Amino acid sequence: MIWIDTHAHLYSPEFDPDRSEMVTRAIRQGVNRLLMPNIDEDSIPGMLSLEAEFPEECLPMMGLHPCYVKENVEVQLAIVQDWLSKRKFWAIGEIGLDFYWDKTLLDQQYAAFRQQIRLAIEHQLPIAIHSREATRACIDVVKELHNGSLTGVFHCFSGTKEEAQEIIDMGFYLGIGGVVTFKKAGLDVLMTDIDLQHVVLETDAPYLAPVPYRGKRNESAYIPLIAQKLADVKNLKIEEVAAITTGNARKLFKMH
Repeated sequence: MIWIDTHAHLYSPEFDPDRSEMVTRAIRQGVNRLLMPNIDEDSIPGMLSLEAEFPEECLPMMGLHPCYVKENVEVQLAIVQDWLSKRKFWAIGEIGLDFYWDKTLLDQQYAAFRQQIRLAIEHQLPIAIHSREATRACIDVVKELHNGSLTGVFHCFSGTKEEAQEIIDMGFYLGIGGVVTFKKAGLDVLMTDIDLQHVVLETDAPYLAPVPYRGKRNESAYIPLIAQKLADVKNLKIEEVAAITTGNARKLFKMH
């Protein structure tokens, strides 16, 4: 089976002791594409270094995460724009809104989100959306700027069934990770009514490890654990989950 991890922060300090071995473990599990969302200007060197080590497997995105937005957001966005003009990236991400941690720079968050959507449209790239406690707001911004061809994924989807349908109707995918294995999260119940044609798999490594590793460091090799839970919920074979979700990821990120 072939898998794609559509969202993993493999450059994070949590992987400093065994980064190469961690990537190799994922590849051995059949996870042969690992998409890396960027956070801010400081995460770019580590991300590109990992791409250089694993050029076929570790694929970088470019973007400014809402939790890392600063008051001088224009300077940060100029860096994003400059990188996009210089080389290939697979998506604009991780972008969006976060109403959980700190709301003092909400205006800057909104400005960064809108500007990066415009960059995605300009460069014809998908977007990877962070929407922690902000799913409704993120949907509204995407609808506001959608040009008919914009696409992407709502990473770590945690909204309602109605919001899921709105996202699907916009031509976007739901990013499903370890949370689907958490007993009280309710995501497994929600997924019973959602066709896998609208789903891509992700880990968000090193965060949100699936059961039985919950609370420990997550890594891309755990993608099959997430897939098995979906297979159980949907009453499918895991091979079917692999074929559908990998096909979706290839389509979304234009992996011809």
